[in-house]
Amino acid sequence: MKLRIKGDSLRLRVSPSEVVQLLETGRIQETIHFGEEAQLTYAFELSEQATAMTARYQAHEITVLVSGQDARRWADGSEVGIYGEVGVGRARLEIVVEKDFACLDKSEVDNRDTFPNPKHGAAR
Repeated sequence: MKLRIKGDSLRLRVSPSEVVQLLETGRIQETIHFGEEAQLTYAFELSEQATAMTARYQAHEITVLVSGQDARRWADGSEVGIYGEVGVGRARLEIVVEKDFACLDKSEVDNRDTFPNPKHGAAR
């Protein structure tokens, strides 16, 4: 899973194997280590209580939560992503979870465990 943060937006890119794991276990996560005691875990989790995509922040962890029904519909369908927005005080946090597509200019090795790019074979 890849994490991108820019301003008040958070985007996760999820590989096919991670989608399978999410649907089987209800959670996927990665951890960035900044030192022996400093780290940040980011996670994508299913929540049957969730009525809309949301984010939860606690010490050293950010978790994006979505309903299992929404996740299964996204995983099984042709939609690129799940999109949401959450009020955070006076600001809005944009949340995006997308399928991680193969890059058109990378090798097969670099594109392991990615979704087929819908633009593959398209005229440039």
